[in-house]
Amino acid sequence: MSPKTESNYRQLLPYIRPQWQNIVRGFIGIVGYVFATLALIYLVQKLSIPFSEGDVIAIAQLAGILGAIFLLRGFFQSVQDIYMVKAALQVAFNLRKRVYGHLQRLSLGYFETAKAGDLSYRVTEDVDRVGEAVHKFLHDFIPCALQLIAIPIYMVYLSWQLTLATLTIMPVMLVLIAWFGEKLQKYSRRSQNQVSDLSAILTEIFSGIRIVQAFAAEAYEIARFSKEAEVAMKAKYSTERLKAIQIPIIGFLQALSFLILLFFAAWQISAGSLTVGKFFSYLSGAALLIDPIGHITSNYNLFKEAEASVDRVFELLAIKPAVEEQFDALTLPRVSGKVEFRQVNFAYKPGEPIIDNISLLAEPGEVIALVGSSGAGKTTFVNLIPRFYDSQAGEILIDDIKIRDVTLNSLRRQIGIVPQETTMFSGTIAQNIAFGQSEFDMAAVEEAAKIANAHQFISNLPDGYYTVVGERGVNLSGGQRQRIAIARAVLLNPRILILDEATSALDAESESLVQNALERVMEGRTVFVIAHRLSTVRKCDRILVLEKGQIVESGTHEELLALKRRYAEFFAKQFS
Repeated sequence: MSPKTESNYRQLLPYIRPQWQNIVRGFIGIVGYVFATLALIYLVQKLSIPFSEGDVIAIAQLAGILGAIFLLRGFFQSVQDIYMVKAALQVAFNLRKRVYGHLQRLSLGYFETAKAGDLSYRVTEDVDRVGEAVHKFLHDFIPCALQLIAIPIYMVYLSWQLTLATLTIMPVMLVLIAWFGEKLQKYSRRSQNQVSDLSAILTEIFSGIRIVQAFAAEAYEIARFSKEAEVAMKAKYSTERLKAIQIPIIGFLQALSFLILLFFAAWQISAGSLTVGKFFSYLSGAALLIDPIGHITSNYNLFKEAEASVDRVFELLAIKPAVEEQFDALTLPRVSGKVEFRQVNFAYKPGEPIIDNISLLAEPGEVIALVGSSGAGKTTFVNLIPRFYDSQAGEILIDDIKIRDVTLNSLRRQIGIVPQETTMFSGTIAQNIAFGQSEFDMAAVEEAAKIANAHQFISNLPDGYYTVVGERGVNLSGGQRQRIAIARAVLLNPRILILDEATSALDAESESLVQNALERVMEGRTVFVIAHRLSTVRKCDRILVLEKGQIVESGTHEELLALKRRYAEFFAKQFS
């Protein structure tokens, strides 16, 4: 999908460092917890003496101390849990916000090839896995690692011979854990890729469910989904099967280590070099190591699995936007609407020009129509004005200012776009009209709706402007959605307006309402109109006929008809 990033957790350090205060507080809890654990091991040895002597009072006193240490240990564990989970959740939140913000800055061309389901999976599931790994590391791995350092040191103090015998299995165990971890990383990445592909299919199908049902393709889609789901299931099964094999192997090595401990302890006790009290204390330490070893093993597996998510998340962050602002970009002042193309060339693929050496001057307030066959470059032409793409050669200027020299926000806030397919977002109708504004003037929203011929139908809705639209606006008609799109553009009060097939998908009545709204909106603005219906462009100041990315004809409706060339052919076909 993108250039491979470095496969390790060091990429997370910039997100972890700001949480140092929470981490330090949590670490204090960890240290307190470990020392309390060592105190418990020490008191177990002390208990052997009053037990052997039958000293009930001493036993009761030590039991009371043990209870107090258990309470203190629990307190330190709570401190550790609270601050470490807070740090981990903040890391995941900041990373998710960064990834989402980065995606917002990527160019339109990237989203035309990327899978929406895969992007959603990376922003949600993959970031959650990364957050879980950070949480496990701070909350679980560090305390377990400290226990695996502190407890063995005390065990060496009790009996270095027993400790040496117990650790004979450790190198084999570490090698196996590392080997299983590498395999798990490989299987986990494959599994996550399959699940993200499955998510992409779901997004695609649910957004096009009307077509699926219209073509009675339910069975076909079920079969396609089942096939992909089976591949995802098998990939996940490979991961879980490897874990199932690992657990008994590591468990057997732990048991073998414990048997070796018992054998050498019995030999030392019989030789008189180890007391029963020290052995029980040592045994308590060994028992307390079982849980940290188990946690370290499972955490290592989780880290290797989550490493695939780290890679997938940072792959997104490594993608460079095709359209970027200059570091010293200027704010575009309020413009009059003069637009100029100077020998502009653009191609999606090298050697296949879509816009070929176009030069054009649109004066403020001029209405220019773009006509031509599909693939002629009309939509690409207008997409270059708000810098959805950057041309490979030539310059585009607005009011004699190069658009590459200004900020994207100041440029795009002065260009209104009414597309053929209107996108509605979750929220109210008012929020959709004022899209992109956290706070807005309701009176201005209503005025924009009136200009767009939308006020009447909105007022007739049960909740008026506060009516919540369904997903993608499915509870509104095409004409209603289109008039909301016009109101959205009007509210910006742009000096430049782009109408991309704004009425082509509407019935006659809706088209009349929308066309009437557009005529009011177009007054005093520089307008670029893309239209297949030539009846909608007759009144335009200038009509440009595009062929293979070049302007082959330019003039008014009457002038182009008189030429009896391409425009006249298009007109004759539509009105014959």
